[in-house]
Amino acid sequence: MGSFSTSLAGLQADSQDLSVISNNLANLNTVAYKGATAAFQDLFYQQIGSSGDGNPIQLGVGTQIGSIPADFTQGTIQSTGVPTDVAIEGNGFFVADDNGSQVYLRAGNFSINSNGTLESSNGATILGLPAVNGAINTNATPGPLTISQGQINPPNATTTAQLSLNLDSGTAAAGTFSTPLTVYDSLGAAHVLTFTFTNTGPGAWNYSITIPAADVGQTGNPVTVKTGTLTFNGSGQLTAPTGNVTGINVAGLADGANTLTFNWDLYDANGNGLLTQEAAASSTSSTQQDGYPSGSLSSYTINSDGTIEGTFSNGQTQALGQILLANFPNEEGLVRNGKNEFLSSLASGAPIIGAPGTGGRGTLSGGSLEQSNVDISTQFAQLILAQSGYEANAKVVTTLDTVTQATINLIQ
Repeated sequence: MGSFSTSLAGLQADSQDLSVISNNLANLNTVAYKGATAAFQDLFYQQIGSSGDGNPIQLGVGTQIGSIPADFTQGTIQSTGVPTDVAIEGNGFFVADDNGSQVYLRAGNFSINSNGTLESSNGATILGLPAVNGAINTNATPGPLTISQGQINPPNATTTAQLSLNLDSGTAAAGTFSTPLTVYDSLGAAHVLTFTFTNTGPGAWNYSITIPAADVGQTGNPVTVKTGTLTFNGSGQLTAPTGNVTGINVAGLADGANTLTFNWDLYDANGNGLLTQEAAASSTSSTQQDGYPSGSLSSYTINSDGTIEGTFSNGQTQALGQILLANFPNEEGLVRNGKNEFLSSLASGAPIIGAPGTGGRGTLSGGSLEQSNVDISTQFAQLILAQSGYEANAKVVTTLDTVTQATINLIQ
């Protein structure tokens, strides 16, 4: 009887619906899992005649699962504090290499392997743009991202120095005031320069800059590297020199570093003098210089644009790489591969890969994970409907069995 096959089609479809729901509930706590919904559609119809007004008389032969679309709505973002965790806020998928196959993920529970390479929880290599000396190469081919605790930030020799200080206008002639300043050579070694100011009369001072003799391979008294004069007006403002002191050279450094050449800024960007002469104790309020020693990677964060920013022991920060995201013309066409992975297909279209926050791609939230978007109450409601549908089709089967038995008994 055709009715049996119709009910069996319903039982099969309801069974598949129960499988979809159970899979959603099983992945309730899977990182960035995207729920799915079984969409039913009716099967073909048998035309058994026409009505008096010409309309067709048709009998349906059941139902089937027409599609199981994924729900790509945003899951809740939960902070974890783990630096390798990263969540996507908005559209896009992480790009990874899984044993030679390019795969795509929403789950950002990454880790760093023994080689310092960023990888997924399944061991797929996360792809992005490398950084060279702290600069992201946007023209590079996406490749593995390395975050190694052994990474070194190279030293930077001092090129500019500033002293903000006051010289006591009441200082007697030949009275002095000294203040130290630490600078760095091309090898990252620190050298303490001493700035000594000697009063030569009202509003007039000499200055000398010295370095310990041992720092330049000598013995005895500190070696003078620069001298000059300063002049202040009656308001205590610096009037001469009228510009910054340039070309201060420290040659012959004992550690073999290049000649240290730097400028001493006497004025700020607005032309205001950084040195004053007022009736107050001589003192230095601040010193600044742009050199620093080498440093090793101490921590890192993942920024919203995917940049992995490293902080080094010398206080410097620099980019280590950039995580990329992929968009698809039709994300519904992606193929689930298990292990939190998706594969592209003809239906999904080719991936469009770029930086987070560009081209319609979402941004990243470092130290966070996207949670499953499965709503348990909705799933339980769908579970009740699927169960009711299965029971109804099963009841039809038992009813048809009773009718069949009654028909057979007619010939007895």
